[in-house]
Amino acid sequence: MLTSLSIRNYALIESLEIDFESGFSVITGETGAGKSILLGAIGLLLGNRADSSTVREGATKCTIEGCFDLTACDLRPFFDENDMEYDDECIIRRELLSSGKSRAFVNDSPASLSQLKALGSKLIDIHSQHQNLLLNSESFQREVLDTLAANAAERAAYLSAYQAFGSAQQALRKAEAEREKNRADEDFIRFQLQQFDEACLKEGEDEELEAEHSVLEHAEEIKTDLYATVDLLTGNENNLLGNLKTHLNTLRSLARNYVKAAEWVERMESTYIELKDIAEEVESAAERISFDPERLTEVEERLNLLYTLQQKHHVKDLTALLAVEAELRERMASIDNSDDRIAELAQALAQAQEALTATAKALTDSRKKAAKTAEKGIIERLQSLGMPNIRFQIDVSPRTTPDSSGMDAITFRFSANKGTALQDISDVASGGEISRVMLAIKALTAASRGLPTLIFDEIDTGISGQIADRMGSIMQEMSAPGRQIISITHLPQIAARGAVHYKVCKTETATGTLTAISRLSADERVNEIASMISGATLTEAAIANARSLLQLSQSAEETKGQKVFRPSDS
Repeated sequence: MLTSLSIRNYALIESLEIDFESGFSVITGETGAGKSILLGAIGLLLGNRADSSTVREGATKCTIEGCFDLTACDLRPFFDENDMEYDDECIIRRELLSSGKSRAFVNDSPASLSQLKALGSKLIDIHSQHQNLLLNSESFQREVLDTLAANAAERAAYLSAYQAFGSAQQALRKAEAEREKNRADEDFIRFQLQQFDEACLKEGEDEELEAEHSVLEHAEEIKTDLYATVDLLTGNENNLLGNLKTHLNTLRSLARNYVKAAEWVERMESTYIELKDIAEEVESAAERISFDPERLTEVEERLNLLYTLQQKHHVKDLTALLAVEAELRERMASIDNSDDRIAELAQALAQAQEALTATAKALTDSRKKAAKTAEKGIIERLQSLGMPNIRFQIDVSPRTTPDSSGMDAITFRFSANKGTALQDISDVASGGEISRVMLAIKALTAASRGLPTLIFDEIDTGISGQIADRMGSIMQEMSAPGRQIISITHLPQIAARGAVHYKVCKTETATGTLTAISRLSADERVNEIASMISGATLTEAAIANARSLLQLSQSAEETKGQKVFRPSDS
């Protein structure tokens, strides 16, 4: 419930602070006084988009702050899910800079617009005049019916089944498309795999073949150089190993008299052994190397095959070529197994469709059951609103194809006069009739939605007299304990029904035009309602009429057991 509102530098409002009560309150004021500005400010608290042009001229920032009583809202889970600090008294603040930047806070913690919208949708429902057009929308009609049906569980089960059905349908279509594409390419894929089968590729063989090719191509040169190395180490009389051994013996003798030489002996012995091993390995390698034209041809042909395959498949190395082969084999396996796979997917789709049909039926049943109760409740309220011959029917008919909302087409059908057939409400209802139907729907859904606050912005458009009084009575009845109803109205019959009365006014000052709102005292209220009856010139008859309207409102409110304003209290 909205308990207070504070506005600074917003549009025509320089500074405004107002407290609100539970129950039924009314707001009145001349056209253009700024009631829409007040609603715009509340809308910003609910996550509406901000416009820097609404910052009051000359100010750098506007601030809007609303205090809400959450004791009856059960919103702790929402705060936990959004990592916000919970308190029974929730303060929502919106700041808008003249530069266009906007910030939002919930209990002094920064909040995103999406979080503000989600929270606001659980706190306040603002019904403005243009929302009457929603009555023509099937999605709105469905939302109304689902609210009355309290079928959240059925809708969740259906949506899950619908998404599973869509996924199964998409998987089958994809598999069928892949099968057709693969079948069109099957001969070519088999031909490519045949080439891979004949090639018998092995990971790393390209590097081995390239190394072998280099040796075979330069065999004579390599062999000559290796034998030259062997000759240096062991071949001639003055070979390196022979000389090294001679000097090693010399050092051993020297070590008897020169201790430091012993270290050199050890190091030279290690060098001698290493060089001897090298000589043996080089000689062995030289003996194995021979010029083999046939083998060179084989290696070149094998490398050419690898290079040709790489070029054909647009890859740079053998590893990538093996990946192409693996992909082709996977596609071939898919072709060979496609019929079995599609049969499995078709069975899964059939099962998903069965689940979809079952959950859709449960959802449809809940809607049809609620439709009967809704028709009765709406008709009763519309009859009391001056439509004695009203007929109202909610059609729940099957759709040709399912969508995320179910398999039902929802249509509100309406007839206000005897002898006229029921027709789609958007085709036959007048503006005044639409206003009354919307109020009847809001009255019926208020308890089901569990919203603590409903604000009606001139829902009384197109009506007057006794019907206006009855409309006020319905809003008065909607303000059950724990619920706050606020109506912005131009009709004295509705204004008189409020337990609390606020007035919005606009004044001209030296610095510009200002909008303000004030809570009316008993005498002020009598005068305000009288002026709504007679205009600018107050007459004794208008004042008496105003007192009479207030007295009737008082009697109705006392019947509900609520404490109300009394004109005599002034």
